[in-house]
Amino acid sequence: MGGTRDPFPFPKPENDYTLSGRKQCQKQTFDKPTHLAQNEKPWSRLNDLATLASIRRNVLYHDPQAPNDSLDFHLKSTYDHHKEFLRSKNETLYQMETVTDDHGRTLKNRGQNEATVCEKDPSVKVWMSSQKSSIYSIEGTIESHHNASTNRGYSRKHDGGFYST
Repeated sequence: MGGTRDPFPFPKPENDYTLSGRKQCQKQTFDKPTHLAQNEKPWSRLNDLATLASIRRNVLYHDPQAPNDSLDFHLKSTYDHHKEFLRSKNETLYQMETVTDDHGRTLKNRGQNEATVCEKDPSVKVWMSSQKSSIYSIEGTIESHHNASTNRGYSRKHDGGFYST
């Protein structure tokens, strides 16, 4: 008799499903099971071609050019002690793949892009100051409607000086 008692008192709380008496339609199931649908486009192209990263994660993958240990990594670097004496540690470990493109290895799935040569536009003029101006100078700044208030509530004049009382 203890198992048939309803612990919740009347009236029972109602929501959108119990008030109308019908459930809303849920999303229709797919017409094919997952293992068959994965053989069709667009899902099939995800599994047809392996990426370089997935090939390298394979158990049977072996790269004969990869260094086997730290000594091989150091010996394979582009650092020449006779020409580049006392370089920093990270400069002594630069590999050929990092420095040049003629190392003969494929590092990414995309092909080599030809670098476009930027043609200089004669209408664009480049101006360089002959002397370094102070970063605190307000000469040559863009005028705006904002006031000249700066650090911690202190106001400044438009020429950069402080107001005196």
